Amino acid sequence: MFTFPIPGVRKVIARGIADAAANGGFRNPYYGTRPGEGERPGLWLVGDEGVYLCSNGKLAEGARPLVLYSEQCHPVGNPDWWDYKRRHFGGDDGVEFIEAERLIPDFDRNFGATHLNIMLTEDTITLSLITR
Repeated sequence: MFTFPIPGVRKVIARGIADAAANGGFRNPYYGTRPGEGERPGLWLVGDEGVYLCSNGKLAEGARPLVLYSEQCHPVGNPDWWDYKRRHFGGDDGVEFIEAERLIPDFDRNFGATHLNIMLTEDTITLSLITR
């Protein structure tokens, strides 16, 4: 399970939309292997050096996307991040696209929720909201 504060998730989505508007659209999270898939408002769940959410708008030359690390799997300050990533994301690097339309309505209906939880299995991504 990976946990992210909802205000941060909203910022990642907004940044992707702003970058897309300024730079001609959304990036393909699957590096062109699935043309057109994931090229819309949303974010990427990335397992790499930690696990984080990444904005998905096309970037200006030299610009970097906005990222938000999960509370459980940040490589700075969490010495167990690699083991946690391997157990809950897998040992390989990867990316999964999550549509903004799947998140924003839930955020807007659940004002008391403070965090987004993402749980992965071999073939599903489960999203839930919690209050802390």
